[in-house]
Amino acid sequence: MTTIADVEPYGAATGRLVLPTGDRSLGALDPAWVTGLLADAGFLLFRGFRTDLEEFTSFVKAHSSRITLDPARSFHGGEVAQKVDAGTVAVGLHLENGNSPFGPDLTWFLCENAAASGSQTTVCDGYRVWDAASDTAREVFGVKDIMYSRRVEEPKWKAFVCHQTEGRKALDDVTFADMKDLVGGSVSTTLQLNDDGSIHYAYRVGAVHPTLFGSRLSWANSVFGPSYNYEAPRITFADGTEIPEELLAEFRRLTEELTEELDWQDGDVALIDNTRVMHGRREILDTDRTIYNAQSYLDPALLAAVRDGRAQA
Repeated sequence: MTTIADVEPYGAATGRLVLPTGDRSLGALDPAWVTGLLADAGFLLFRGFRTDLEEFTSFVKAHSSRITLDPARSFHGGEVAQKVDAGTVAVGLHLENGNSPFGPDLTWFLCENAAASGSQTTVCDGYRVWDAASDTAREVFGVKDIMYSRRVEEPKWKAFVCHQTEGRKALDDVTFADMKDLVGGSVSTTLQLNDDGSIHYAYRVGAVHPTLFGSRLSWANSVFGPSYNYEAPRITFADGTEIPEELLAEFRRLTEELTEELDWQDGDVALIDNTRVMHGRREILDTDRTIYNAQSYLDPALLAAVRDGRAQA
């Protein structure tokens, strides 16, 4: 494949706007080139391409080894795109599924119909947040993990298992043992089956951590994230102690200062490194808008190509 696009800065830092120069098909873009661009930028906005649901689905699949999902959303136009539906209030910064052990590598958005006002998607590069953090914050979060714990209703966790196992079991046949198999022998996650069929999980992870593409640390997490379709998680340090309010206040201030906006136009597609860049949403002022979301794991061959390219540079 050949690369048929111009690349321009988007926002105040490393984000990039990708524009077609000839062929307007997303499929004309070399996935290895797109992946390398994402590794440097953190997030990409594709504008001016043909981006119906079929084109969007093919684009996601071309970069992915596996598609995952939010079990509280329904699919639209296939097995990739899910309609974004989280009320109209602003949504805090978070990683997609970042408060569970099943966070995807990549988060995708397709704006089919942009709102006339409001509802911009927000993005915040965790590299920039960590670089700006105080010495005290870096000393604490550099060594102390955090923990998310909450209850998930039976229909939601079973739907997730069914999708993750590619439908090898009918939804009604999914068991708690299947859920435990997905977690495997991970010491970072504990699971408990409740009497009403729901589960309770506790997931330990660093609020700051290396990313998909390298060892540089990013303050990227779901500490300030939403729980629109779920019970809000309890978020503490891994030992169960509360996170001091002064540290949370520092990161609220930093993330607010460093947050940028994707100001949607009809047909835009965004690709976000879900291990580095948090996203959220401004309040929806115009409800006549349609945005789809997809979540996936990067094709290992594309990741290897990026790492090999960097090693040879």
